[in-house]
Amino acid sequence: MKKFINYLKSPKSDFFLFILLLIFANLVVSKAYFRIDLTEPKSYSLSHGSEQVVKTLEEPLNVKVFFSDNLNAPYSSVYQYIKDILVEYKSAANNNFSYEFVDMKKAENEKIARNYGLSQIQIQELKNNEVGVKQVWMGLVLIYADRIEALDSLTDTSGLEYRITTTISNMVSTTSALAGLSGDVKLTLYSTKKLSDFKIIGFNQMEDEIRKAYSEVNKKNKNRISFASIEPNESEIPSLVEKYGIQSLNWNDPKLGQGTGVIGLVLEYGEKVSVFPLKMTRDFFGRNMITGLDNLESQLEESLKSIVSKSQEIGYITGHGELELTEMSQYGQSGESVLSKLLSDRYTLKEIKLSEEDIPQKYTSVIIDGPKSSFTDEELYKIDQYVLKGGNLLVFLDPFEEKIPQGQMAYYQQPTYEPVNTGLEKNLEKFGIKVEKKYVYDTACFTQTDRQYGKMNFYVAPMMQKNTLDQKNPITKNLGYVIFFQNGPIDVSGAKDLSDAKVTVLAKSSKESWTVDSNISADPRFISVPSDKSTMKSENLAVLVEGKFSSAFSEKPKSEKNESGTSKSEGGEAEISSSEHISKSIQNSKIIVVGSSVLGGGKIPLFNNAQLLDSEGNQPVSMFVRNAVDYLNGEEDLCTMRTKGLSLNTLTVKSTAASNVAKYFNEIGLVVIVALCGLAVLLKIKAKKRAIRERYNPNDERISK
Repeated sequence: MKKFINYLKSPKSDFFLFILLLIFANLVVSKAYFRIDLTEPKSYSLSHGSEQVVKTLEEPLNVKVFFSDNLNAPYSSVYQYIKDILVEYKSAANNNFSYEFVDMKKAENEKIARNYGLSQIQIQELKNNEVGVKQVWMGLVLIYADRIEALDSLTDTSGLEYRITTTISNMVSTTSALAGLSGDVKLTLYSTKKLSDFKIIGFNQMEDEIRKAYSEVNKKNKNRISFASIEPNESEIPSLVEKYGIQSLNWNDPKLGQGTGVIGLVLEYGEKVSVFPLKMTRDFFGRNMITGLDNLESQLEESLKSIVSKSQEIGYITGHGELELTEMSQYGQSGESVLSKLLSDRYTLKEIKLSEEDIPQKYTSVIIDGPKSSFTDEELYKIDQYVLKGGNLLVFLDPFEEKIPQGQMAYYQQPTYEPVNTGLEKNLEKFGIKVEKKYVYDTACFTQTDRQYGKMNFYVAPMMQKNTLDQKNPITKNLGYVIFFQNGPIDVSGAKDLSDAKVTVLAKSSKESWTVDSNISADPRFISVPSDKSTMKSENLAVLVEGKFSSAFSEKPKSEKNESGTSKSEGGEAEISSSEHISKSIQNSKIIVVGSSVLGGGKIPLFNNAQLLDSEGNQPVSMFVRNAVDYLNGEEDLCTMRTKGLSLNTLTVKSTAASNVAKYFNEIGLVVIVALCGLAVLLKIKAKKRAIRERYNPNDERISK
């Protein structure tokens, strides 16, 4: 032992100790892995919400990455991002998380990928100075318990962490929900067998295809789905059509006589119902055929998620001309509104009729989307008290109602604009928020090129960029731009005076915007920019007010239904009186107000009834609305996760010449500056060497004169 200690003290042990130090250093580094993310939105770091999801996994979760090798830019950056983010997931997760990269050079792995539902995509590549295309794999599969989810065509890193985390979250919640079901989920095919006599294409194969899809999905979901094929009596058909909205068919045939039939496929559990688009349609050649069976397995999977997952419920007030939760398609079919679809992966919108019920306090937030008619005092009082009890509001409030001319001369007439007075103004003004009866026009707006008129500036559609979006609040922090439409200016000076309230202006117009309250037009051909620039200023378009508020009512309004708060005896005299009126907030609340219902899914007649919102959530305005809802429901992490990598450093120059200068400066100017700097450094080094020689060895013969 003494010899060993002396050996360690001697110089002979230095190499051995050095090797030992390297081994221990590597062990420490392998266990203490860290990365530094210098990007402003932390695009390459795992969000807190993602960490929480993988920390609490109760069963093994495996991620299989199916990516081809040697991907060219920009697709190679996606592959690298996935490698890095999975390391982050692994580092934050418990022992139930694992991942693997599958070698796609092997034919058997390609077969496995196809079995998971992945498919090759076509990308461009530059090879031998020629642009060509090649087929590649760019997808991953998540396996949790008996559930399998595939994310395919991952060609961009934007929102990828959000997709992965929400997919894991949905898988966990669906698995837990299936395990805790008190009964089976019921899949029912309603069909009249006599319809087979009409030789409807696909009718005889319909049930077999449904059973096949059902069998696959049921196998993946712990056999918690039961299937039944029912032929209802004619007397039962009207009630089924009314209850589910499935297709009813009538016939009057000389050979087959008269009758009524039905076709429909319904998935239900408890009070939750999902109806598939299964029906008979007529093709171009006049043949009757069954439609709605395409991708039936994936349809069934998605419907099952919405049925059993524990999505958060949000109240949606109706009864005053608000935008409907269902809307008719161009083919006359009824379906979910764009707003409902946009929120459906995490939230369920529940209709509230204030004339019949109070707002249940179980709803963390309530949406009021474009009301056109007046609220009664009793209804306004219910909203007031909901907020004072800690409820959150998202309000899309129009300053005007646009009336589109009808009839033969409608094409030649401009819409008219009537002020909207709902009574909500009373509540909002008490909370310090006032939507003015004006429209905001902005020179920084959406533009479009028209064949006839050239470039058209839609001043009624302000385009907010980073300098006009709040850069601290998670709702707007990472958004590069957002387009609003027909927005009223919002005055929050009253809210700023409230001692218990915090005001955030989420979006505002540019300094070169102005307001109009008469002679209104949305058509850019009839709008001119004011010559007097002093009338222009920035206007608030979307605001957030958080804190505690005072009631807009001194007492509870008396109801026509004898709900005055008094219990009467048989003689008519009051025996017990009570007061549930709340005059000041019990808990903090959040109120977001946007001065336009177009952002809530309203249609724009000027663009053939187009909508700013898209149900897939790809447009910036859709992300703004999603973020607003998440923020009200305490899901701030999802806001930043969803918009990572979307923040753009856009140019603020307006002229084409200035844009070209900026463009060529970035492409060429920076290279020239670096080269000149390098040349200057080289000349300086040579000059310094020459000065040293001339001072210490001026007669050096090795240096030519």
